[in-house]
Amino acid sequence: MNELNWCEVDRAALAANASQLRAIVGDDTLLAPVVKGNAYGHGLLLAARAFVEAGADWLCVNALFEAEKLRDGGIRVPIYVLGRIPPGDIPAALDLGCQLVVYDEQTIREASRAARGRVGDSALSSLSDARPARLHLKLETGNNRQGIREDEAARLATLIDEDPALEFTGLATHFADVEDTTDHTFAKAQIARFCQFADQLEARGIAPRYKHVSNSAATILWPDSHMGLVRAGIACYGMWPSTEAYVSALVAGRARIELTPALTFKSQVAQVREVPAGEYIGYGRTFRTTHTTRVAVLPVGYYDGYPRGLSNLAHVLIRGHRAQVRGRVCMNITTVDVTDIEGVTAGDEVVLLGCQGEESITAEQIAEWAGTINYEITTRINERIPRIAV
Repeated sequence: MNELNWCEVDRAALAANASQLRAIVGDDTLLAPVVKGNAYGHGLLLAARAFVEAGADWLCVNALFEAEKLRDGGIRVPIYVLGRIPPGDIPAALDLGCQLVVYDEQTIREASRAARGRVGDSALSSLSDARPARLHLKLETGNNRQGIREDEAARLATLIDEDPALEFTGLATHFADVEDTTDHTFAKAQIARFCQFADQLEARGIAPRYKHVSNSAATILWPDSHMGLVRAGIACYGMWPSTEAYVSALVAGRARIELTPALTFKSQVAQVREVPAGEYIGYGRTFRTTHTTRVAVLPVGYYDGYPRGLSNLAHVLIRGHRAQVRGRVCMNITTVDVTDIEGVTAGDEVVLLGCQGEESITAEQIAEWAGTINYEITTRINERIPRIAV
């Protein structure tokens, strides 16, 4: 079947990004690339295999179905599930060798019950983390999204530590604004609060195997935040977390890392036609021609992950030239102006995101046009669109 839209994913770029992060954290720190959200749109299995082959120690997912896909695809490294697992799915998660984030007593009790029920099960003896249930307690330090404050965290840490069916594998937290500012006072306060709590636990004889706080930005900026394990996300895919993070890296002298974007989002011309002067293009009549205009109709739209917010703003690449979007991006159709590009015909390849000839359109450019962030641009490319390793 010939696809009208597809993504090409550079495995060598993924591997190179992971290798650079490995060089930053060293061999004594676990590198755990985040592959949730279909690997930020790059293809779950494709990206996971590239990272593991490049030396990733763990992988991080958000949901059980992602872990299932990884195991079905032959991935055998430890998997840390960042999102909530419903109590009824905890036995299945443990059978897959998953490590779980916890922030409530019910999940801890269910994990204990499930781990005890698996005694004698040797089906996953090849997995290093099959038993006991390995749990990561999430401490709230200022993001106020997922986690618990110190008093309750101390109680749950004790509950985990005293249960022989459980292992207190990790203590974690999540930054609120490393990526949104060059003033990292708040983030440093989060680290201090996290370390103070960890010290309090250790004074009581409770010590998790790993402590982890670092996302991509912290991994690059602050070596003292690595703490034995880093959960790197966006940087693994060759994109900087933000302009502020890049500027901070420059100021800190840590921008020698060269991240290589790995994804190219492509379509093709479905039709070329002329629109007379004074005619409207698209729903809502948001664009009107001032002269005879040659347009190319593309079989891609917001259903496919090309944002409606790009209407009348974005460019695509055809025959090595920029062609501006005219009119509104529709569910399955986008129209672009090819008046000044010679020879455009049905079947011509179109680059929505990526490079063609000497021109390039980055996720950051598209995000600026659409009023969002680069994470969303790649992640929202429809999962049904093929990811082809190149």
